[in-house]
Amino acid sequence: MDLPSHPRVRKRLSPGAAGSHSSTPEQSVDPIVLAASVVLRLQTIVSREIAAADFGVLTIGTLHAGTKQNVIPDSAELGFSMRTYEPLVRERMLAAITRIVTGECEAAGSPRPPEIEVTFSVPALVNEPALTAEFAALFTERFGAGRVGIGPQAAPSEDFGLWGTRAGCPSLFWFTGGGDPTAFRAAITAGRMQDVHFNHTPFYAPVQDPTIQTGVEAMVAAARHALAR
Repeated sequence: MDLPSHPRVRKRLSPGAAGSHSSTPEQSVDPIVLAASVVLRLQTIVSREIAAADFGVLTIGTLHAGTKQNVIPDSAELGFSMRTYEPLVRERMLAAITRIVTGECEAAGSPRPPEIEVTFSVPALVNEPALTAEFAALFTERFGAGRVGIGPQAAPSEDFGLWGTRAGCPSLFWFTGGGDPTAFRAAITAGRMQDVHFNHTPFYAPVQDPTIQTGVEAMVAAARHALAR
C-alpha cells in the first residue's frame, strides 16, 4: 500500500466477504453489514483521535455493493476522501483507517483481508504571504475595498499549489465570488448558511453577471501587474 506524504487522499476499500442467498445469511459474511460497520466506526477518527486544534475531515462519498435485493454479494467497495493541513495528522488518520477497516473485517470473520488503494493525493495549498498582500492591494484598488477580502491562506484540497512547487516559484490562489449577494446576506441574517449552495452541490448556480466580468478583469489585472514586474 503506497502512502505518499500528501494531506489529501482518496482510498478505495474492498472488504473481503463471502456471498450467499438472502435466505441463508448464516452461510455468508455479509459485506454490506461489514461496510456499514466500517462507515460508522470511521466517523470516530476525527471526533476521537484528532486533537481539536488540528484540522481533519473524512467523508465517505461512495458505497457500492450488490446487484439484487435477494442476493448477498461477496464484496463491497467504499470510496472516500480525507483532508488535513499537516502531514503528521494525515499519517495518523491513514493509520487509523487501515486499523479500523482491517479490524472490522477480522471481527466479521471475513475470509480475506481488505484491499486498500490510494487512488490520488495532492499536498496542501499555501499562499505566499507577500503575494497575498501585494495582489490584495491590487484588487482593492481595482474593485474597491468592499469587494475584496482576505480569507484563510491555506487549502487542504486544492492542487493549484503544485504549479508553484514544480516551477520553484511562489504562487497565489484566489476565489471570485459568484453567489447571489441578496441570498447570501439573507442566509447570514437568518443564521442558515446551509441555504448558501457552493460547488459540488446540485443547487449551485453562480450569478453570471458580474461574476464572469469580475473574474476576467481580475485575471487580466493580475497578469499585467506580474508581467510589469
